[in-house]
Amino acid sequence: MKIIKIDKKEWEQGLDKSRKEYHLFGAVKDKDYYLIQALGDKVYPDMESSDTILSPKSVIFPQTEKMLTANLDEAQDNHHIMERVETDYSPRAVLGIKPYDAKAFKILQLNFDTEEFKDPYFCDAYAATTLVGLAVNNPGQFDFSTSVDTGPFDETDLDVLLIDTGNEYLAKVITDKGENFISKCGFDNQTDEKNALETISKLKKKAEKAIVSTVSHDKLNGKTILELYNAPFWDDIAFSCINCGTCTYVCPTCWCFDIQDETKDKSCIRFRNWDTCMSRLFTEHASGHNPREGKTQRVRQRFMHKLKYFPDKYDQGLMCVGCGRCVKHCPVNIDIREICEQMNS
Repeated sequence: MKIIKIDKKEWEQGLDKSRKEYHLFGAVKDKDYYLIQALGDKVYPDMESSDTILSPKSVIFPQTEKMLTANLDEAQDNHHIMERVETDYSPRAVLGIKPYDAKAFKILQLNFDTEEFKDPYFCDAYAATTLVGLAVNNPGQFDFSTSVDTGPFDETDLDVLLIDTGNEYLAKVITDKGENFISKCGFDNQTDEKNALETISKLKKKAEKAIVSTVSHDKLNGKTILELYNAPFWDDIAFSCINCGTCTYVCPTCWCFDIQDETKDKSCIRFRNWDTCMSRLFTEHASGHNPREGKTQRVRQRFMHKLKYFPDKYDQGLMCVGCGRCVKHCPVNIDIREICEQMNS
């Protein structure tokens, strides 16, 4: 590990150098919100931005992704044979990603990249991506990341962690991928590690102390699935839910998707699209039977998955990184923190 000092006046110049080998992604203001977007020439990430409305998950696991194509012309030898779509997996870097959003990729890997199964689309995109994080010096009111095994300075799954010290960034180079990116930017002003780590430690303690939102989940492991499944509070929680799915789409750890085939003339494309367990159609069978007919069942499924099924199966903590997006953007003010407290009591 080494720590590089980057003058903010040289930041954009360094990014321009990296464009020769990297596609860059970062937060860009769009009306009242920030979005993660590909950065064109002379477009730079807003490093002062608050949370993006959607997480950077879409860089590796896109909202809509072409998977396979097929030729339906029976006069051709290869008709009706699905072939993988050619996709550009050249190096890309996500700039200014929040540490808890980077931690979310470790959770996604449990679904897409395991010893038993490797999703080639996710794995290839993930391998091509360098995650350049930005420590959160001033956490927002919805941030409860320190309660779920991450935090404003967490380095989990990051290749580089940038720490804003005012006129400079301290770049903590964590992986070989991170070192390669920093090198391509031309940043080589290595600073005294001891002094830099002291500065980082002070800022980290200050940021963690500023987080006032917390959740307790220490008792969930000792509760049985049926005890929580049959709890009396689910109807009350679901009462105001409108099943819009906002909570699932803004969540950095939700991994559900649907597969659709679209045909035109004599060609077919198979797409993968984000899906939501809040939708009635999500569990509707071809027979018409639906095991989650009512919204109470769907709301219960979402929170049981995040807070009970996932921890029990993977022993990796909650399926949540405490970003607070679902709390912030829920139109009817359903709060995962309050539900976790009820399940934990």
